[in-house]
Amino acid sequence: MESQTTAREKTPTSVDLPLSNESKRVLAYAAEEAERLAHKHIGSEHLLLGLLREEKCFAAQILVERGVRLSQVREELARQPHEAAQGQKRTSVQDELSSYISDLVDDTQPLIGREKELDRLIELLSRFSGKNPVLVGEPGVGKRTIVGGLARRIADGTVPQSLAEKAILLLDLPPLRVLEKDGSWHERLDRALVAAAADGKIFFFNRMHDRPGGISPVAPIHVTELLQRPIIAGKIQCIGTSTPANFAKLRADGHWLAEYFEPIEVAPADEETAIKVLQGIKGVYEIFHKVSYTDDAIEHAVLCANKYVKNRSLPGTAVDVIDEAGAAAQLQQGSLPEEVVEVQKRIRFIVERMEGSIANHEFEKARFYSQEERKERDNLKQLREKYKLDNNPAFNVGREEIERAISKLIGNADDPDSTSS
Repeated sequence: MESQTTAREKTPTSVDLPLSNESKRVLAYAAEEAERLAHKHIGSEHLLLGLLREEKCFAAQILVERGVRLSQVREELARQPHEAAQGQKRTSVQDELSSYISDLVDDTQPLIGREKELDRLIELLSRFSGKNPVLVGEPGVGKRTIVGGLARRIADGTVPQSLAEKAILLLDLPPLRVLEKDGSWHERLDRALVAAAADGKIFFFNRMHDRPGGISPVAPIHVTELLQRPIIAGKIQCIGTSTPANFAKLRADGHWLAEYFEPIEVAPADEETAIKVLQGIKGVYEIFHKVSYTDDAIEHAVLCANKYVKNRSLPGTAVDVIDEAGAAAQLQQGSLPEEVVEVQKRIRFIVERMEGSIANHEFEKARFYSQEERKERDNLKQLREKYKLDNNPAFNVGREEIERAISKLIGNADDPDSTSS
């Protein structure tokens, strides 16, 4: 009996295993983070925060090198409702919808000059009756950007209390055949949508008037038909977009969409407003294309787009013009030196090896590759200084580049729905 007791004492269990000081601090930090977020239980998300706070540990270094930041994770968790008792149910809902939804917050341009439309959108969503707004306007007026502006305001906490705990999700369901092998798919989707709506999700879908397919008995079902039952029952709330002609047709045909969606008219921007929009967003395109747009180029883009590009409206047409001009300008700046290209290739190779080692739990290898990556990035920095790549002034996009971009767009402007709305 004594020998058995001694054996048990010498054999550590999962509870008895000693923890390093680093691990103990990580657990303590995780408990603090759970308390900070008013969460009742400590989960993997809190352990992630604890790791990030233990800055000197190897795991934290890898996370930081991969771009994971403590403040960003905290902000994201603060935006998400946390109900541990329903964790398993929520996971199944997310699995059902994960392939078809995305967050709009980081997916749209800054919203400029659409305060009236945004306020009306907020009013409709805040009504007790749970209205479903539809932004009605010609392609290019910025309907999606308005919805993105709402998503941004919710994330920033500058909306009425009734919307403070909501989140806007872009719903992108593919057309599905009527005769499916899995007959329960529609019912599962229905339940997932209703559960997500109860969790504060509002669904956004573009071009709700579209209905692909012909008269075949197995023609694709459009997303609106899949949403019809929960919308009519008032169990989910949606935001849609449409064009004036298509929404008028829905009304004339007595389509159920016209009855359950409240229109918000979005008129094309005038030239003065479009110039302000481009001035507000040009920084995003300058960083992406590594160019600089002159004030004359911005004004010229708006004037030419309004005059010559007829398939879309301002400000969308002018945005297309500066984007096209920026892309073309990159070709005029020449290629990188061969030494720089080779180092960039080595960095990509090392990063792939390091990620593979982490996935296989080969942490010593991962540590080696992390050190090699750091050396190569220092090498790249020296090469960029050698060739003065960071000192070169950005290529100026002017009137001439804008006119070339206009010529290309006019040549490719046959399909009025070829670009986003």
